[in-house]
Amino acid sequence: MSTDKTALVLGATGGIGGETAAALLRHGWSVTALARNPGAREPVGPDPLAAARWIAGDALNPRDVSRAAEGASVIVHAVNPPGYRDWGKLVLPMIDATIAAAETFGARIVLPGNIYNYGPDAFPLLKEDSPQHPRTAKGRIRVELERRLEEASRRRAPALIVRFGDFFGPAPGANWFSQSMATPGTRLRSITYPGAPRTGHSWAYLPDAGETFARLLDRADRLEPFARFHFEGHWDPDGKWMVRAIAEMLGRPEMKVNPLPWRRIGFAGLFQQTAREIYRMRYLWRAPVRLDNSKLVAFLGREPHTSFSQAVGETLKALKIT
Repeated sequence: MSTDKTALVLGATGGIGGETAAALLRHGWSVTALARNPGAREPVGPDPLAAARWIAGDALNPRDVSRAAEGASVIVHAVNPPGYRDWGKLVLPMIDATIAAAETFGARIVLPGNIYNYGPDAFPLLKEDSPQHPRTAKGRIRVELERRLEEASRRRAPALIVRFGDFFGPAPGANWFSQSMATPGTRLRSITYPGAPRTGHSWAYLPDAGETFARLLDRADRLEPFARFHFEGHWDPDGKWMVRAIAEMLGRPEMKVNPLPWRRIGFAGLFQQTAREIYRMRYLWRAPVRLDNSKLVAFLGREPHTSFSQAVGETLKALKIT
């Protein structure tokens, strides 16, 4: 295993992968980023990943991953299939490629986790040892993915999983904020909110999430072989804080809030796989789901935390939402 602060980031062109790579660079790590087409990157303003070494390759190709991982002590697995197509068929082969490379070089695998792993029996407060009985195929795949990481950690590939709520931040991506609530590059006339009234929800600001990984990895010698932490982030206790913050930051506090048309999505799901998968996740918006970060705070001293108003303001500005 390399003792250098050298990391391979898979998914550095995405939200959590990019923020983790940027945080590692700030903390003095050497970062290699594997991307299918590094030349297609078009950073807006100063490039926080300018110091990274970019390599062209496919995270689905074990040879590409192994080639890029040589000399790395950490592999950040923050990658998804292109356009989320065939997600259910490709996610496990992708983690298998990462595990193979990590075992070859004795590297630690770092995974951003989510709440898909859980069913209502674990609500409302999720802890690292809460039962994982997911309701969806996507959730069951996530459970299996983490099981494979735990198994690999008993061999030569320790693992670190940090579980987050729904992401939002200065990078657009496959998240509820930029795909449902506030479309990037538009003048917002109303906000579409997926959650049930008076129901709490957990949000994770991407730069805080990336900083959390960097701080944990700076203390890698104290981590368990299979280390899991939960990140509380921003807890919206009644489902109104996020929509209120968006409206106030845009200077239109009376902006209309529309419910997500779940029935329409459910009907579309009879014919479209994407709509079907979205509809099946609605239970995560119909009950309060909060993450207990007491283990993370005990380990780090405190959780990285940008104020809610600043985080929402920076997100709207970066996504050019007016």
